[in-house]
Amino acid sequence: MPTLILDADDTLWENNVIFERVIDDYLDWLAHPTLDRAALRAVLDDIERANASAHGYGTKVFLRSLHDCFEHLRERPATPAEREEILGLADALIQHKVELIPGVAETLEELASRHHLLLLTKGDREEQQRKIDASGIDHHFAAVHIVREKHAGTYLELIEEHSLRPERTWMIGNSPKSDILPARRAGLNAVFIPNEHTWVLEHDELDPGDDRVLRLERFPELLAHF
Repeated sequence: MPTLILDADDTLWENNVIFERVIDDYLDWLAHPTLDRAALRAVLDDIERANASAHGYGTKVFLRSLHDCFEHLRERPATPAEREEILGLADALIQHKVELIPGVAETLEELASRHHLLLLTKGDREEQQRKIDASGIDHHFAAVHIVREKHAGTYLELIEEHSLRPERTWMIGNSPKSDILPARRAGLNAVFIPNEHTWVLEHDELDPGDDRVLRLERFPELLAHF
């Protein structure tokens, strides 16, 4: 029986699109006398990249990046009122309810009836667990793993812990950087299901000649292959 390891954010439910809406509002609010919107976004991307490396992922780190970006560009700390405004802009993230991507619930139910499913997601443990609990689909998974980062070592540990056969195991996700490339380096097969809202820091190039990477357009298409 093949084992399917599934990513969560932007594979099972929409996630980054909410962050992008907050960023759009933030850049409108921030404004700058000399930098245009693209330049402002480049500064924020650099700050997010540094904070993700140092502190991980999730809403708390994202809010930190918004504050750091403000301080960097204004060359001063935000006032209490400005900090409240930034927090207000991110309210959609804090209050966001998990909404499954269309077709996920039905597809998972059928896949779980004939395959061994594992869930692998990265980010803040408390925040990710809240989303998993709210999703209503956690019962389909034999095990749930929440990690700080996904790299080849993460997948090798999973192989050992669950006594997986790499040639019979598939990592399914939307992120080339976190889901596909490190899984392939660990010897697993992979299924790439792109999401147009995937975070820019999760982008990377895939080898078009790698015949152990299956490319699909939509999550329900998994049923034609597994």
